[in-house]
Amino acid sequence: MKSIIEVINLKKYYKVGEVEVKAVKDISLTIEQGDFAAIMGFSGSGKSTFMNLLGCLDKPTDGKYFLDGVDTVNLNKNEFANIRNEKIGFVFQGFNLLPRATAFENVELPLLYNRTDKTIDYKKKVEAALERVSLADRAHHSPNQLSGGQQQRVAIARALINNPSIILADEPTGNLDSKTSIEIFKLFQELNDSGITIIMVTHERDFARYAKRIIELRDGLITQNFAVGTRRNANSDLIEFNSIEQSENYLHSTINQEVTNEVE
Repeated sequence: MKSIIEVINLKKYYKVGEVEVKAVKDISLTIEQGDFAAIMGFSGSGKSTFMNLLGCLDKPTDGKYFLDGVDTVNLNKNEFANIRNEKIGFVFQGFNLLPRATAFENVELPLLYNRTDKTIDYKKKVEAALERVSLADRAHHSPNQLSGGQQQRVAIARALINNPSIILADEPTGNLDSKTSIEIFKLFQELNDSGITIIMVTHERDFARYAKRIIELRDGLITQNFAVGTRRNANSDLIEFNSIEQSENYLHSTINQEVTNEVE
């Protein structure tokens, strides 16, 4: 498989007053096209800094970062922004949707910065992105009219709008309940099966097992990098979850009816 990400001896240091903070110390890593990697680690392990570097939101202090074969360290400011916008879609824990804009307008937003190709039907492109995340019927709803899971689907559609090679997801289910989280991971697995490389940060090891491999960080270094032995299937988990939920609802309904009969 083709390498989509290659980092070599990557380092990122910060100055906090007189103290030098070594957030990412010396990381070398290759991620192949079509991979699905979960990055884990305690607070202060360097996860967020490393994700910012991978997302071209920051440049390293030292080392090399090749994104789809391009040496990003040597790019100027505009080139750096362009490769980020062309290659990467971002999904965040807090959704980051414009509250007064509709789902359609939120998904459309990245296109407003680049409408150089006059042959593209942007309306159809946005509609297709919403259809891909099963939200075509919510196109004209604002975020406060959507559930948390629906808001995250809008955010995913926005991340997909420029056809990125990679999706970077930072705690994408951190604000969602268990069932909705599984639904989001089902969508991620479907996107990954279509060829999109996904890299996500998560604190939940159970959720990390939806990925193909787990990368653990500690003190700015990779301590483990291994393939997931028994990978969870979100679609199967969702079917099981719904079955249990239906059984519990049936049980509660039966108990309530028995109580009602006794009272009568």
